Amino acid sequence: MKKSIIISAIALCFSLGTVNATPLNSTRNTLESVRYFKVNSFCVSIALGDIDTVMKLLSLGEDVNQISNGMTPAMYAAKFNRTEILELLIIHGADLKTKNSKKMTAAKYAEIHGATDAALIIKETLAEKKKK
Repeated sequence: MKKSIIISAIALCFSLGTVNATPLNSTRNTLESVRYFKVNSFCVSIALGDIDTVMKLLSLGEDVNQISNGMTPAMYAAKFNRTEILELLIIHGADLKTKNSKKMTAAKYAEIHGATDAALIIKETLAEKKKK
């Protein structure tokens, strides 16, 4: 009986404490402070490593060099070390030399995020293309 009374008293204290609470920044509309990043479904599939969806979208004519939230699909594949998907994008004509607004390439994303396998694939592909 004592436990239930104590628990009820604590719950009542918490509920009374929050009734009069006001937001810290009550003058600013909270909807204005929310940022929305729009990443297309193709790049989300790459980031998640969903190769089946990536292959489906490629067969439907998805652009392998489109920019989504400031990054190309190859940049997403490099960042998340999705090597199979990266190779698939390269086969379908992904431009590995493309720089985004931050002057970063897919190779730079692989380097920053420690994606050594993706970095190696990019390095070998660029070296091969240079020979041609």
